[in-house]
Amino acid sequence: MSSSVTRKPEGDGAEAATAAEAATGAEAAARPAAGQSQRKTAAALRAALAVGSGVLLYLSFPPRPLWWLAPFALAVLAGCLHGRRARAGFGLGLLHGLGFLLPLLVWTSEGVGPVPWLALATLEALLIGLTTLGVALVSKLPAWPLWGAAVWIAGEALRARAPFGGFPWGKLAFGQADGLFLPLAALGGTPLLSFGVALCGFGLYEVLRTARSHPRRATAALAALCVAAPVGAALAARPLVSDAAEDGTAVAAVVQGNVPRAGFDFNAQRRAVLDNHANRTLQLAEDVKAGRVAKPDFVVWPENSSDIDPYTQPDAYDAIDRAVKAVGVPVAIGSVLAPETGPLRNTMILWDPVKGPTDTYDKRKIQPFGERIPMRSFVRLFSSDVDRVRRDFGPGKDPGVFDMAGSRIGMVTCFEAAFDDAVRSTVQDGAQVIAVPSNNATFGRTQMTYQQLAMDRVRAVEHSRTVLVPVTSGVSAVIRPDGRVVQQTKMFTADALVAEIPLRSTETPATRFGPLPEYALLVLAAGALGGTLLCRIRARRSAA
Repeated sequence: MSSSVTRKPEGDGAEAATAAEAATGAEAAARPAAGQSQRKTAAALRAALAVGSGVLLYLSFPPRPLWWLAPFALAVLAGCLHGRRARAGFGLGLLHGLGFLLPLLVWTSEGVGPVPWLALATLEALLIGLTTLGVALVSKLPAWPLWGAAVWIAGEALRARAPFGGFPWGKLAFGQADGLFLPLAALGGTPLLSFGVALCGFGLYEVLRTARSHPRRATAALAALCVAAPVGAALAARPLVSDAAEDGTAVAAVVQGNVPRAGFDFNAQRRAVLDNHANRTLQLAEDVKAGRVAKPDFVVWPENSSDIDPYTQPDAYDAIDRAVKAVGVPVAIGSVLAPETGPLRNTMILWDPVKGPTDTYDKRKIQPFGERIPMRSFVRLFSSDVDRVRRDFGPGKDPGVFDMAGSRIGMVTCFEAAFDDAVRSTVQDGAQVIAVPSNNATFGRTQMTYQQLAMDRVRAVEHSRTVLVPVTSGVSAVIRPDGRVVQQTKMFTADALVAEIPLRSTETPATRFGPLPEYALLVLAAGALGGTLLCRIRARRSAA
């Protein structure tokens, strides 16, 4: 009897044990599935935030005066990158870059379709992905916002130089023309300005992160310092921003003659473009004679204002000479010179009312896939529009500073304004004023002209010079050395701006130091990345 009583509970216990084991197994199987689902959700959220941070950064750029969005955009990006592996850092950076650059560069599709736009935005986004890969690697270091911001500048330096000579469009600095951080440009150029924005943005995220984790007081103070330091440095650099006249003043005029129509085919009416600028200069001469405007000391026409070579075409020579003689002062003419052999030249010609053409400046930074076509046969497979550029342009070698009625005017032609060395070398060569003759007619009424105008404003503060911006179709402008736009035209409207401007010869620290601040930040980035890799190698050896 005792035996039968014993066997029954044993049977019940076995069944209970089996049920418990089954439940435990089900729970164990469910846990990895739930964990995997959570990881996928978190990854999708990070991807969405990375794209959103790129869009937010785009919204901080002109024509919107929302410069203050940039640090918050980078704070969101930092939240995506912090503690991530290198591969994830690259992918998230690529998504951020696409969210930023696709809307920023959409003007590159004007008249040629989406292929060049998508190709350029994707290539630049890949380079941003390399940058954020580095940011992710250094994000585990102490004081990581400092190292992360230095890595960001390394990425901007790479994009400004490669491939095909670089494309600096989209630098953080170029979205800060209205911003609190702008004086940093006078202290250390666009690299320091971009660094200040990146440090502030990464520091904002670190402040929030450390606040949630109840850190030690020193850690919290270091995070706050990453935000406060660039703000304090910008406020301390404000005395460097001045528009006082040092070498007297001059009365400058910029002429916007307008084009027959927007788009790539405006060049088909080259004579009409030349006549528009000649006629608007003749009207300026009439306005001076009637006392409606002050007589200028010199005049600057835009890039491509005469795409007909005046050295080989007598009718173009006569049209320009007649306009220059009527206004009676030196005029800088934007022309295309076509030598019998060799590449074309995008040239500014100094035209004297008595002597005629006396000096020239050949554009040094030639726009790839716009003024020259690298890998032409390969690129033609994707777009036949490359054949619109039948003959490549060649670069000049030396800075161009024209002596115009006793004032030294430095020529920085259009695309060159995006490059630190092109602008700086012109000022170091003695320019008291910077002129940025440009041709934006190709890009219609897109945001491109406002993005470029913002670059010119940053350059004005960086080198403490007035910047004159004559454009074929708008927006032409006069920018004071403190970055203020004091006059500007409407788009696709013939006009002339006449303004008294200060002549300045003092070099800012940014002008004197040149690339040294950027080099110092590159050393910081290299040191942080090298230290991170060394630590990983040691950890693997210890584990082995």
